[in-house]
Parts: sequence; C-alpha cells; structure tokens
Amino acid sequence: MTPLPDCYCPADGTRVPAGSLTWRCPLCQGPLDLDFAPTPASLKSLTGRVNSLWRYAEILPLSTPTTTLGEGRTPLVELRPGISAKLDFLMPTLSFKDRGAVLLAELALRLSPQQVVADSSGNAGTAIAAYCARALLPCTVYVPDGTSAKKLEQIEAHGARVHVVDGNRDAAAAAARTAADAPGTFYASHVYNPYFLHGTKTYVHELWEDMGGRLPEVIVVPVGNGTLLLGAALAVAELHGAGLIDRRPALYAVQAAAVAPLAHAWAEGATDLTGSAPPPPAPTLAEGIAIPNPPRARQILRAVRDSGGTFLTVTEDQIRHAQRDLASQGLYVESTGVACWAAVREGALGARTAVVPLCGAGLKTGLAPA
Repeated sequence: MTPLPDCYCPADGTRVPAGSLTWRCPLCQGPLDLDFAPTPASLKSLTGRVNSLWRYAEILPLSTPTTTLGEGRTPLVELRPGISAKLDFLMPTLSFKDRGAVLLAELALRLSPQQVVADSSGNAGTAIAAYCARALLPCTVYVPDGTSAKKLEQIEAHGARVHVVDGNRDAAAAAARTAADAPGTFYASHVYNPYFLHGTKTYVHELWEDMGGRLPEVIVVPVGNGTLLLGAALAVAELHGAGLIDRRPALYAVQAAAVAPLAHAWAEGATDLTGSAPPPPAPTLAEGIAIPNPPRARQILRAVRDSGGTFLTVTEDQIRHAQRDLASQGLYVESTGVACWAAVREGALGARTAVVPLCGAGLKTGLAPA
C-alpha cells in the first residue's frame, strides 16, 4: 500500500503529518493542501485499464481501492458545435461529488476513526454517506434548512444520520466543524480535506483522454466551495507539467447571481473575500453553489486569474431556461447542475471551444418552477 503524503497549509506552510485526523491548519485554521506532485501516465499507457477514475493511478494519492462503485468515466456529448457537456450526473450517487467522496472514504478506512462527519447542501453528503456505507463506517451529515427533500432521503437511505441545521450552508458547516473536533472523528470535508480535490481532478484527466490528448480552450465550472475548479486546476498543472498538453485552458467560474461572493470579489479586483461586502445572499435554485463564505476563496480567485479565465453569473430565469433547454435535448439535470450551460448557452464564449459539467441529476431537485 502506498504511504500517505503529508498535508500542509498553503497560507503559512504549517505541516500536518500523514495519518493524522487533524482537518485544518493548527495555526491559521485554514484548509490544507497535499504534498503530492505526481506525473500522469501517457495516453497510450491508459489502454486496457479499469474503466473508472482509478485508471489514473499515477495521479491519485491512494491506491488499491476497496470502496469503489465504478465512479468516473462519464460520457462527453456535444450540446452544440464547439461546446460539449460531461455527464457527471451519471455517477453512482448521481453527482460529480463521487469523485472526491471515494477518496475520503478510502482515507477514512486507513485512519480507522470512530465516526465520520460531513456537511453538505446535499450532493456531497449523499456521496459521502454512500461511500461510508460501502466502507462500513458510521456517518453523520449536517445539512442546512431547506435542503432538497430528495437529497435528504438519499442520504438517509445510505444509513447516515442527518442533522438539519437552522440557517444557511455556513451554519451547517459550523455545526459539522464543532462535531469534527471530537476525539476519534474523521471530518470528511469536501472543502478542507485536500484528498477530495485530488478526486475531482480526475474530471479533467478524463476530458484529456476523451479528447485524444488535448483539452478545450475553456473549461467552465460551477463554483460554490470551488472543489471542482480547484481539482481542474490541479489536473491542468499536472498535464502541462508532464508535457502532455502544450497550452492551459482558461477556467471560467460560474456563480448564481443571488449568491456570488467570489464573482463580486473578482469584479473588485480583490485577491480574497475582503474589502467591500458583496450583496447579501438571496434564495436561489442553485442551492449546491450557494456558499456565502468559501474557505478556499483566495485559491479559487488565484486559479481563475492564473488560467486567464473569468467569473460569470446567472440569474434564476437563466437557470430555469437552461434546465428546460437541456431537458429538451434529453438531459434531465438538477438546477445547480445547469448553471454552466445557463452561463454560456447564449454565446458568452464566442467561437472558443468549451466543456461544461452537468453535475447532478434532475431527480435530486425536480424541475424548477416556471
């Protein structure tokens, strides 16, 4: 079994040894990164490997998985000339969060905690509950009031305990972090734990393989806590560093206009969520990216800036129309999962090639009311 790499704090350099249940920087309380710089395999060497994200063994910090449900290798389909969609709602738990959740469950198995806790607006909690069930690990998920009933049903179906917290997504996260400090607890945080990002990066490694060893000019991603965007940035750096792509695609980050702290900071030219406060959050159909205070804000803004990308916001009407448009093409996607298509379907990218993720199945939330 491959030894676990150490973690470190990207803000102040504090190191956390492998095998620890410490979930954040002991000094600044910020999220951790992984001291792990792998080299991807060549396109040719992937032939004949297992048909899941574990085919990219060289770039994963864990090996010999026991909790896998066959996650990954989702289809890539064209929506219109130059723009394709990756159907990550066809994962085992019907969202892209399986990519990171399987890594967290594998890590938890190696650390043998007494309990696992997580917080989520729904999809991450569902994925973590499913993979903890697979790993026979007891799991509790904290969710905000107003989380989709179907997502709550799915979490409970996997045997996890659900704590519904009065308040928004930040309130649920705060409750989970308090629970995470109890002895013997593994905090399966898709925000603070860097293993999750090393799972989501397989999204771009799959794109690269599916497109014959290249990437589109633009990779569009929805951003709440930024786990898919930061995973994409990791993958692009790995592929470019290995000489497997000759140019880096621009990362376009999409937020709902109702909850857009990062887009506001970007427009202000800020490097973090500081300076003038963004407008107060409002209700949004895109519940999965309604994150008022993402802990990795500085990293997200830097990743977009370094890629030559930008931020886009979408209105509630754009989300409604995009969901129906995709449904008319045979793709039933939840309201959060259509945000990227909502942002680019009317020509925001010009003639550039792009891929958008369809991150969650429509059955999780139903069709947005007209």
